[in-house]
Amino acid sequence: MKINFSFLPTILNGDLHQLQKDNAIENIYIDSRNIVTNPKNLFIAINGERHNGHHFIDELYNKGIQNFIIDQDISLQNYPKANFFKAYNSVEALQALAGHKRKGFKGKLISITGSNGKTIVKEWLGKLIESVYAVYRSPRSYNSQVGVPLSLWHLNNYQDYAIIEAGISKMGEMEKLEAIIKPELGIYTNLGTAHDEGFPSLEEKAHQKALLFKDATTIIFCKDFPEISNALHNLPKLEEKEFIGWSFEDNTSNYFVETEERGNGTAIRIPFDDQFHIFYVPFQDYASLENITHCLLLLLHEGLPIKIIQNTLNDIRPLNMRLETKKGKNNTYLVDDSYNNDLVGLDTALQFFVQQKQYKKRILILSDLLETGLSSEVLYKQLAERMASENLSLIIGIGNDITLLENHYDGELIFFKDTASFLEYEKDHPFQEAVILIKGARKFGFESIVQRLEQKIHGTVLEIDLNKITHNLNHYRARLKPNVKTMVMVKAFAYGSSSHEIANWLEFQNVDYLAVAYADEGVVLRQHGIKLPIMVMNPDPRSFELLHQYDLEPELYSQEVFKDYASYTRNQKKQFKIHLKLDTGMHRLGFETYEIDHLKSLLKQNPQLKVTSVFSHLAGSDEALHNGFSAQQAMSFKKSADEIIDAIGYKPILHLLNSPGISRFPDYQFDMVRLGIGLYGVDPTGLHSGQLKSVSTLKTVISQVKNIKKGETIGYSRMGIAHEEMKTATISIGYADGFNRKFSKGVGKVMINGKLAPVIGNVCMDMTMVDVTNIECRAGDEVIVFGENPHISDMAESIGTIPYEILTNISERVKRVFYTE
Repeated sequence: MKINFSFLPTILNGDLHQLQKDNAIENIYIDSRNIVTNPKNLFIAINGERHNGHHFIDELYNKGIQNFIIDQDISLQNYPKANFFKAYNSVEALQALAGHKRKGFKGKLISITGSNGKTIVKEWLGKLIESVYAVYRSPRSYNSQVGVPLSLWHLNNYQDYAIIEAGISKMGEMEKLEAIIKPELGIYTNLGTAHDEGFPSLEEKAHQKALLFKDATTIIFCKDFPEISNALHNLPKLEEKEFIGWSFEDNTSNYFVETEERGNGTAIRIPFDDQFHIFYVPFQDYASLENITHCLLLLLHEGLPIKIIQNTLNDIRPLNMRLETKKGKNNTYLVDDSYNNDLVGLDTALQFFVQQKQYKKRILILSDLLETGLSSEVLYKQLAERMASENLSLIIGIGNDITLLENHYDGELIFFKDTASFLEYEKDHPFQEAVILIKGARKFGFESIVQRLEQKIHGTVLEIDLNKITHNLNHYRARLKPNVKTMVMVKAFAYGSSSHEIANWLEFQNVDYLAVAYADEGVVLRQHGIKLPIMVMNPDPRSFELLHQYDLEPELYSQEVFKDYASYTRNQKKQFKIHLKLDTGMHRLGFETYEIDHLKSLLKQNPQLKVTSVFSHLAGSDEALHNGFSAQQAMSFKKSADEIIDAIGYKPILHLLNSPGISRFPDYQFDMVRLGIGLYGVDPTGLHSGQLKSVSTLKTVISQVKNIKKGETIGYSRMGIAHEEMKTATISIGYADGFNRKFSKGVGKVMINGKLAPVIGNVCMDMTMVDVTNIECRAGDEVIVFGENPHISDMAESIGTIPYEILTNISERVKRVFYTE
């Protein structure tokens, strides 16, 4: 199913502009940051909302990429060794390429759509089918207008089945996906509120999603969603379709599914072909039962043996469908990804791995790759070729077949027959100062490796969703005028989220500047490989040497600090970048208006100081009642900045707006804005209700559940009183973790199993007791301290503070876990 570059004009709308070497295209990339250097790889330059891929062609060509699809004019003479095809539209070209690949696929294609559960159904279905057949499934949540074609590109004819997700967010998108997916079998999971804003009604959303199955022959869906049933029965060619509409509620349905809790799992009774089949699954929640029922009905339709289905079901577990970065022992970082271990899933994990720059030493722990459909020799030859571009310090292979890697890979390798052997080796050979990617098939039990290598901190965890950081960053970027830069504040441990991990992600997202409060924070970022320019807001003369050593740029805010830094830099043979802070009304730090003339003199006397930016800070941008004062500040800032520009003879970057200022004052953007708390999903202005996403979720666990008799007391000073018989849960978080004592005596509430539980008595140092009288729970259950609900803004309001304080007070002993879906 290879496609040569010269063949593109027969598939795509456009023209072949330059052909130097007719390469067979191996992999397709649309993100210049993730591309693997290989002369047979293809880069498709897309002009998106925020980035134009054509701007990165020069960089990629210099790296060795030779195949490009473009839809804008470029100077071909700059790229004499490259192939160029100019399409009418790059996204349509990507889709057409994928559609051509799909036409050549001889296996069965299953496609899944719906509001929730698509990825879980895809992964579970793949796991169940691969016990009998070779199966390909699209990586992670690749279900968009570009994600679907990137998924389809990896179809090959050694695969018996392919499972492809499809998601849409607005009208007209599904027709484009249906045209290239062309599923034979379909699953329509459910219908919820996600992306409601893109459709005029719930019924229309149901209809648009149903268009995926226009030409499908068999469609599985839950009749308990009437909008789905109606939409499917309005499709064309009904006489050619088989509908398997099942129900948990309608006992008259041909596919009435019954469930019964058994131990920690559930027995599911499914009628099919005049027989009843009973399966046992190891979970009880409704969403999981709905998802697995879709899978089971498809497997029954395809005739998979019942015994094999049940045996595989025993290994099905709720999936952690995300790449997580965790702190490991001995100054290591772990990238934990064991939910998919085919070549495409590995490639996705490696793209995330390459973004981790905490340490230069990079280690991959990898098990045998199972059920790929390739012969072992071909598989590990392909794997070696992929690894050759990754600059890995060491690959640790676990299993029997992975030893074939040494026939093709020149880097350092260590092999173990099983996970236990590796763990025994690790006792005497601990890793230090390294980033470690852990990726293995479930049968190898790699969770024991993660547990061994992970830094042991108590059960309270702050989870940070990197995708939501990207969403919030792009939300604010969309409000900026062209060419306005973005500086992101990562001071105070990145608002409690851990600065270098956040900075690393922001660098990948191409922000322009970072800012920290103190030089020590900037040093940590540099030591973890951050290359972005960094402004230090509170420089101290004792830190000037560090500023110089680590290429950090100080904010100079007073005559004293200016003179100290000028004295330090005067006899050194280079220019030093500085940022000038003006006080226009905040009255915290900065040169005041009456000092500007003296500041101009100081600048003329010290030509070794290069003014990179001039800025000020709005005092009341959070609230509309201060808009007039903010306007006065902007006018004062512009006047003083113009005087400084006239004095130095060049124009530095000007910036005034913080997060609320970006929301409220588009006319004051100048050359750059400073994004702080807004990045983390907190909107101080209230202008973006529902548009920002809560980035952080603080979680803990229940340590113990107690039954308390009427009249007994709970906690220190006996502040909690049982007025009736009650049940309490002791949770593993206290004020030493950042859970403020002001949350005592019912002020604070946490979420347990979908219900709010108020604090009873006083918050202790390491523990807190909550009232769970009306909540079914037990020791080990998860507790949400804040996230989507309770929201951090509501928590802050309940104790009369601001979200900044809640975030920055989270103790460093609370483990941070960073993840991306």
